[in-house]
Amino acid sequence: MTGARSLLCHMDIVLEDGSIAESTKQSGKPVWLNVGDNSLSPEFEAQIGQLQQGDKHQFILQPEAAFGPINPDAIHYLERSRFPADMVLEPGVIISFTGPANSEIPGMVRDVAADSVTVDLNHPLAGQVLKFELEVVQVG
Repeated sequence: MTGARSLLCHMDIVLEDGSIAESTKQSGKPVWLNVGDNSLSPEFEAQIGQLQQGDKHQFILQPEAAFGPINPDAIHYLERSRFPADMVLEPGVIISFTGPANSEIPGMVRDVAADSVTVDLNHPLAGQVLKFELEVVQVG
């Protein structure tokens, strides 16, 4: 993997309304970003590929270059009876589902109506224009 490198960064992900969706600064836990291993979109990599330790950089990505567009096929309507009777089901609740190879897939309850529960398996930031504010702590 020629040209691969890792950056330890503090990162804020900011929504269009200015609110912070995620902040490693607030959690105190910087994140490793791997350039060149296909874990990031080409647009994201283009923004961070040349950054060095101590650099601060801000950029905006469209949904397709960040967490993807909202996939309507990832929204499911399930019968209430498929959930434990004592499970709290209300909009905003995140439920873990078992995916392929026993992977864990989080789903957010979008709506509960009578005996139907609408669950969205899209990433919570899918479909959103996002501003990334990065500070490179270390280059590995």
